[in-house]
Amino acid sequence: MGDRASNGRTVVERRSERELVVTRTFNGPVRLVFDAWTKPELFKLWWAPKSMGVPILSCEMDVRTGGSYRIAFGHDASDAMAFFGKYLDVSPPSRLVWTNDEGGDGAVTTVTFEEEDGRTLLVLQELYPSTEALDQSFVGMEDAMPEQFEQLDELLITLSASA
Repeated sequence: MGDRASNGRTVVERRSERELVVTRTFNGPVRLVFDAWTKPELFKLWWAPKSMGVPILSCEMDVRTGGSYRIAFGHDASDAMAFFGKYLDVSPPSRLVWTNDEGGDGAVTTVTFEEEDGRTLLVLQELYPSTEALDQSFVGMEDAMPEQFEQLDELLITLSASA
């Protein structure tokens, strides 16, 4: 049967009461995939799901252990919605861990990057403080993540071509 994430499909699953795991294999080397998660100018190109029609206004990332990030979405500063937190672990190009501090009960996100034959297996794990917090988040993520990852795949094609 092989790896469930190997056919370019994004798999979103609940692993436990408080844990959500998203897996996908991207057609690009680990270096490019890691760059797309850690360089603001690249991150801005794929993170906001196009179907939502809400652009990223600003993206500040100090990608190092102990550094912080802040991403604002919206049509202008007055209706902006911000996501922010701290990087708990940055180990290029294999692992990123950050907090999601915008809500009272934000998850801790861990993303690992593993290269296999020029492709990258990405595993994103979110650990929530409660089952309720995961319940609320799961609904949005089930729709948004596959679209975001699709956009990332398209960006990687462009980056690989110009590399």
